[in-house]
Amino acid sequence: MVNPEEEVIAIMKKTGIDLAATLPCDRIKNLLPLISENFPEVKLTREENGVGICAGIYLAGGKPMMLIQSTGLGNMINALESLNVTCKIPLPILTSWRGVYKENIEAQVPMGVHLPGILEGAGLAYTIIDEAEKLPLLENVILDAFENSRPHIALVSPKVWEASECCAWETPKSPDLPKKEKICKFRLTQKILEPRMIRNDAISAVAAELDGEITVTNLGVPCKELYAARDRDLNFYMFGSMGLVSSIGLGLALRTDRQVVVFDGDGSLLMNPNALLEVGKEAPENLTIIALDNGAYGSTGSQETCSLRYIDLEILANACGIQSTYKVNTAEELVCQYKDSLSARQTSFIHVILRPGNTKAPNIPMSPEEVTKRFKESLEAKKL
Repeated sequence: MVNPEEEVIAIMKKTGIDLAATLPCDRIKNLLPLISENFPEVKLTREENGVGICAGIYLAGGKPMMLIQSTGLGNMINALESLNVTCKIPLPILTSWRGVYKENIEAQVPMGVHLPGILEGAGLAYTIIDEAEKLPLLENVILDAFENSRPHIALVSPKVWEASECCAWETPKSPDLPKKEKICKFRLTQKILEPRMIRNDAISAVAAELDGEITVTNLGVPCKELYAARDRDLNFYMFGSMGLVSSIGLGLALRTDRQVVVFDGDGSLLMNPNALLEVGKEAPENLTIIALDNGAYGSTGSQETCSLRYIDLEILANACGIQSTYKVNTAEELVCQYKDSLSARQTSFIHVILRPGNTKAPNIPMSPEEVTKRFKESLEAKKL
């Protein structure tokens, strides 16, 4: 007899899944060790980051899948709509469906009970798998996601695992627990740098140096400024899902050997600092994050962000495990550090101190779907 956990592994392999992004749930605790044994895995700290990472993996030619608890879908809906649906990026999601079957945690019930209606109202495809005999439907979920370039969610009831004899997970015994240790290496700028550039100056300076690098750029005016400075097929412009630009860059860097450059912003990074945790943990040697910090939400009226007075993004990146961090405030320093970061072959974080201010850049004359198609085809062509 094949246990349901083993059946999931077999279906994932049959459909060509080549990376899993996971967050744990008690109901799938016997499945997750098998995932770790059979697939490259990114262990997430926040569900939205998985959406971004998996998008990057897919754009670089991979076939990712997420495995999460159903509560995480509440965090993910905007990212799925504004990234996957808008850009037609596939993503199969196995969700441990809580709150509907033998649920002892009252807080799980409201979301779980209403989840099918929420997904239906959002126009997101879903399939209910409420008993072990229906697990073969997971193959249809995965195939549909990639054939129709959309997210498709499998709501898997705890009942599916009830009769399983799988015991891949065992209660940790305290002597066997890993020691909690971390060596922090700080290389921080010890002085306050005065802003001398606006964001467009920094973007234009790096754009002039781009050769074969892949770029991913934060939504709004930064995308327009990069488009105006130097449009390329290898530029991925974001139109939504604020906070996920570094996650998308991480997914790309994990899947390709090419240099990946992320233009992120202080508002975006502060909205989703968890993205840096995954970057620091995975630490791909071909990823450079350029943090464009003007202390303002530049695309929405230059309202002040916390980075203006209260937090240092370089220290935040270093605390998240990114060892190579730098701070610059001139175009010459930025270009020099950018070149050094590419040649160093290590995850790098360049904190650029800027003045607020936008340029009157034109709108990008392409739809999100067109940008995605052009970008993905360019990556595929350069593999040949």
